[in-house]
Amino acid sequence: QDYTWEDHGYSLINRLYPDVGQLLDEKFQVVYNLTYHTIAMHCGVDTSVLRRAIWNYVHCVFGIRYDDYDYGEVNQLLERNLKVYIKTVACYPERTTKQIYAQFWRHFRHSEKVHINLLLLEARMQAALLYALRAVTRYMT
Repeated sequence: QDYTWEDHGYSLINRLYPDVGQLLDEKFQVVYNLTYHTIAMHCGVDTSVLRRAIWNYVHCVFGIRYDDYDYGEVNQLLERNLKVYIKTVACYPERTTKQIYAQFWRHFRHSEKVHINLLLLEARMQAALLYALRAVTRYMT
């Protein structure tokens, strides 16, 4: 809550490595905003709430919480099997199995599951960057 990508990480990384912050930010935004507006067999769906819940859940797993986000959404939108999958891939990727992959969202397309993977891996990368950049900030001050 006191060190975010938008407010701190982006500007620090741009100061240390010009243009890298912009490239990373674009990468995060492309994955975060990626949508076909479908969920399983339903078309024309606004998936932004689900994508935000997944992104914030990954950050929460790594101890990053935001005061302006209602974490009740996470419990409403993410079923237990999906949470187990997200935590396994984000924290223990070597334990990821085909069985864990098959247990969440059984009626969804593989492209939707791949999108979940992209979201959680980019959110994990951003969380790791936030920890590293926060340490650099503390060292510099």
